[in-house]
Formats: sequence, structure tokens, C-alpha cells
Amino acid sequence: MKPKLPHQAIASAVERDLGPISTWTSVSEGEEAQVFGIRLADEDFILRVNHFAHGFHKEAFCYRHFASANLPIPQILSIGTVDDHTYCVSRRAAGKTLQDLSPAELPAVVAWVDQVMRAIAQAPLHGTEDFGRFDPNGIGEHKSWRGFLGALTDQRRFDWIGHEPAVDDSWIERHLSLLSALIPMCPETRSLVHGDFGSNNVLTDGLAITGVIDWSEALFGDPLYDVANIFFWRPWLACMDAQARYFEEHRFDLMNNAQALRCYQLRIGLQQVFECAAAGDTADLRWAMARCEDIAILPSGS
Repeated sequence: MKPKLPHQAIASAVERDLGPISTWTSVSEGEEAQVFGIRLADEDFILRVNHFAHGFHKEAFCYRHFASANLPIPQILSIGTVDDHTYCVSRRAAGKTLQDLSPAELPAVVAWVDQVMRAIAQAPLHGTEDFGRFDPNGIGEHKSWRGFLGALTDQRRFDWIGHEPAVDDSWIERHLSLLSALIPMCPETRSLVHGDFGSNNVLTDGLAITGVIDWSEALFGDPLYDVANIFFWRPWLACMDAQARYFEEHRFDLMNNAQALRCYQLRIGLQQVFECAAAGDTADLRWAMARCEDIAILPSGS
């Protein structure tokens, strides 16, 4: 659940550290943070407040290590405390998120999305280690990519039994077994992966991609995982469907390993099922389970 701190408390903490805020506006919020647009010394910034500092420090690491002209990651200006929460101020990227674009606007930007995804996959990884989701020092949680993929079947990490009867044990067993069967077909590739790419974390001004934001789920592994995220969510969002169609029509190289793409979609879907069951989000749980069923049946998960 996202914080609900009063504006005055947040403003006092930020002004204590950075000086007076001249403008304060509401912007679209994510699922975990309060988000505002602020102006400091004639420059626009994004202010977020979360329960924990970990994700903000990880974003700062990603900016320092991976930002480039081809991969525009907004600079983190300040990370500080407000009551028992953490605030983060970052430079504001121009434009709108892909999710906020109209269907008519999407065809003009999908090629730029492909270009920035290539830049993510080609980012230099010096000073980092291991695979899977990494910490604010660039150290992954797993010693192999397949170890990350298979972690979902580890009852010590994921207490699936605790989510019954919301998710039937036979359903869990069937889909985890399929995931386990697909994992050996996936390459041990190690590149930067955004981990939640393609909708409200990519901004455009209509001329280029202006920002790739929210790196809290970033990991080291196969770049096809970001493509799989787009394919998994394509029935949910028009922007994801437009990107998936572009890949199908122009990136045949990405479609070659259909089983890996299927495996990654199933991995993403099962994670979503687990998190929805834990949160008691019945509507989203049913959608995610149905999507996993589709992926289990169709080789491409389309």
C-alpha cells in the first residue's frame, strides 16, 4: 500500500534539504509511491514518497552506471527522509508515458521503443555481478539466469501453499511444472533488463523516447525478458499490443526462441498471480491466471 503522507510534511522535508518549492502539482501515481511534480529554482522535478529507500537507491545506481544518450534515465537529485518514509527527487523527463498515448499516437513511437530496448540490452555491466534482480550495489540475487527463473518454484522463497484456496494447488503444480520444463530451453545470457518495461515507465515527447523510469525491478539476464513483459501484458494495454505487433512484424530475431519467450511470459504471469493472491486482489488475480492459461496453451503466448 502506498504512503499517504500530508503534503505539508513532505514539502517540509524536501525544502529542508533542497530549498523552497515554487510549484507543486499532482501527476499520475504508481502502485507503491505518492508522486508529485515540483519546481525547484526554475527547474521541474518529480517527487516520490515510498515506505522504503531500497528502490530509490537502486534507481540512482542505474542512472550512474547505465544512463546514456541512447538510454535516458532521469538523474536522481536527492534521496531523503520524511517521518518514517523515504522521498526521492529526480529530474523530470518531458512528454507522456506510452500508456497515456492514444492508439493513433502509438505507431509513430514503437520503433523508438525498440531502439531504447536495444540500448538497455547493450548497457555495459562492469562493476556488477550475478543474475536476477540486483541490489543498489549492482549485485544480483542468483548465480545463474536459470536460477532466477526457477526461484518461483522454491517454497522457501514463494509460499504457494499459503495462497490456497485463492489459487488451487493443482493449478499451481501444473503451471510450475510447465515453467520448470521450459527453463532448460532458455539461454544463460547476462545483460541489463528493465524488468517492468513498456507502459507507464517509458516516456516520449512525440519525437523520441525522453525517459526510462522506475528501475526498482531491474535485473541481469536475458533481454528477451523485457520483450516477454510486453507480450504478457498485450491484452491488457493498447501500448503493449502495439509494441508486440511491431516485434512480430520487424524483429523476427526476437521471435526465433518461442519457448524462451513463452517461459518468460509464464514466469512473469506466475509472479503476478503470487503477488495478487498475497494482496487479496481477486479481479487482477483472475485475469493473471487466465493469461497464464493462454500462455500454457499457445507456444508464443499471444
